[in-house]
Amino acid sequence: MSDIEEAITRVHQDEWARVVASLTRRFGDLDIAEEAAAEAFASAVQRWPADGVPPNPGAWLTTTAVRKAIDRIRRENKRDDKHKEAQMVYDNSPAEPLGAIDDDRLRLIFTCCHPALAMEARVALTLRMLGGLTVPEIARAFLVPATTLEQRITRAKAKIKAARIPYRVPSAEDLPGRVSGVLAVLYLVFNEGYLATGPDTDPVRHDLTAEAIRLTRLVRALLPQDGEVAGLLGLMLLTEARRTARVSASGELVTLDQQDRGAWDKALIAEGHRLVRERLAAAAAGVAPGRYQILAAINAVHTSARDIRDTDWSQVIALYDQLVHLDSSPIVALNRAVAVAELDGPEVALAAVDRLEDKLAGYHAYHATRADLLRRLGHSEQSRAAYDKAIELAGNTAQTANLTRRRDQLR
Repeated sequence: MSDIEEAITRVHQDEWARVVASLTRRFGDLDIAEEAAAEAFASAVQRWPADGVPPNPGAWLTTTAVRKAIDRIRRENKRDDKHKEAQMVYDNSPAEPLGAIDDDRLRLIFTCCHPALAMEARVALTLRMLGGLTVPEIARAFLVPATTLEQRITRAKAKIKAARIPYRVPSAEDLPGRVSGVLAVLYLVFNEGYLATGPDTDPVRHDLTAEAIRLTRLVRALLPQDGEVAGLLGLMLLTEARRTARVSASGELVTLDQQDRGAWDKALIAEGHRLVRERLAAAAAGVAPGRYQILAAINAVHTSARDIRDTDWSQVIALYDQLVHLDSSPIVALNRAVAVAELDGPEVALAAVDRLEDKLAGYHAYHATRADLLRRLGHSEQSRAAYDKAIELAGNTAQTANLTRRRDQLR
């Protein structure tokens, strides 16, 4: 890629959500905001190679997108709607109070996570609008066809428009009803950054993980007593602390047991552990932990061990047993089986994994886990077949490189 192409890619990662959020605030229409932002980036692709990257790319894109949006409104509005058009384009009415936290992207999340929308639609729409993720990327996160995901997003946008859902952070009494959807979105944005699902992106996207952490900190400022907000922030910090050790210089994913623990970010680990201890104290006082708090505690066990051999696997399994009561998804069961393999052996774990085949046959991590367990049991041919299936389904280049090397090492 040329320097200009690299700059455009970087600016897209940095500025997409900001531009979309800014346009949504001004025009109150998600379709207009998204399409105008896309047109502005298309203009950048055409003009920047000749004109150079502007000093403030975000401002250039926002200004260009606003013009594109106004042009679209003028084209689409009928003659009878001219007064409405003038109001939308040249609205001088006082701005709505922004509340305690003035952040366009956070308000966009709360708009997309309105309780009138189904939870799956909330998450999918916000990933598209805020994360700038493609429909195929989001579909892979949901393990559904891209056409299904596209329909969910389209219906969600239409419902927001028809119901006139306001673009704002809700009032204090409305926050508890919205926060679960917001946390689900932030977690998926973080996961897409931590291990990108697309083959044409960087395997680890720090822009997404950093933005997810930033927004989760803002939500924590809104709800400082909410245990799940604290749990999600702790989970993100403990996971992000390992980011620089997860991909080798050759571009291969480095699994937890092979990572250089000296390269982990000690400050993030310390902050994450403080949040976990805070939630453990609440649990001791009788406040039952939620899903994110348990996941953060599992990561705290991993990041407390100086070596993979020092990991307290019995504690990890006990935490997964708690999690299963809250989230009985097959992915949780798969992750628990990985821990079981370390405590009870690969044969016991393989039996648990095989029971998940009908639910996870299209998920690369299921086949990668089976391949590793079969390798440890000495079943090389079966392991090779499982690795082949995992490689076929993996979208991330770093994952593919790791799986290919492991398969090729089989005798």
